[in-house]
Amino acid sequence: MGKSAGHDDRPALLVLRALKLGDLLVAVPALHALRRAFPGHRLMYAAQGWLADALELVGGYELLPTHGLDVPLAVPPGTVDVAVNLHGRGPESESRIQAIEPRRTISHSSDISRGPRWVDGLHERERWVRLLAWHGIEADPLDVRLAVPLAPSNWPAATVVHVGAAYGSRLWPEDRFALVASRLRDRGHRVLFTGSAAERDRALSVARSAGLPDESVLAGRQRLQEFAALIARARLVISADTGAAHLATAYSRPSVVLFGPAPPEEWGPPPGPHVVLTRPEFRRGETFSPDPDPALLAVSAHDVLGAVRGLGLL
Repeated sequence: MGKSAGHDDRPALLVLRALKLGDLLVAVPALHALRRAFPGHRLMYAAQGWLADALELVGGYELLPTHGLDVPLAVPPGTVDVAVNLHGRGPESESRIQAIEPRRTISHSSDISRGPRWVDGLHERERWVRLLAWHGIEADPLDVRLAVPLAPSNWPAATVVHVGAAYGSRLWPEDRFALVASRLRDRGHRVLFTGSAAERDRALSVARSAGLPDESVLAGRQRLQEFAALIARARLVISADTGAAHLATAYSRPSVVLFGPAPPEEWGPPPGPHVVLTRPEFRRGETFSPDPDPALLAVSAHDVLGAVRGLGLL
């Protein structure tokens, strides 16, 4: 049986999912199930280093910094007992796992691995739960809960308007965010704007258009766990299909989620206080496009305010 590297004598289990925050959060049910199934293993999660704070909220895993699939996994061959491919089914991810020579591999069916066949159109939570079930590991696709960060939020019961997204295809227009924010402010909401450091200028522009002070813009000013603490205690979250929306799911906070290129049937929230807005008949589906997807542009500020009203928060 393979042993982990370093001074830890436990057998090692390594999960490969070298993607972004939202990808980590939809894999939480599978990660919880693996932790239960392998209680005596050292658990590692191979992904980008900036996700360490979020992974801590999953519990039980240590991060193995991995920048996508363009670099080998930083473990010596033969030292991993179980390798789990939650990244995909392609030859790139399979070759990275094959190179570390695990004793056991949990993956989809391929020329070199046994497993279930890949099925297009599944929800991501269901996809990885289905994979584990084929390999004899019980998992619940609704087991999405994260630990709440120990540090309290400085803004409890705030309404979080997350203006950013990883790609232009998911960027709802600034003027619509501003209109929604100003209406919510007028109805007594304490509105805060979030995003990455690269999105701070966009957030400032939205806040100023809404007539809100620069102090309401937290974009680029929070660590990941501070951001999670804000979401965990939020009154409402308004976001495109991003990590902010998945955090709202994890903490069962009321949310309005705007979908563009990605279908909510594959990435949307589970049942709960969440409203999905999109126009699938207009979807172009070009994730990496610099321009907002027509399915997103077809959602109006009026639609978002109506969804907030339906949640009983307006």
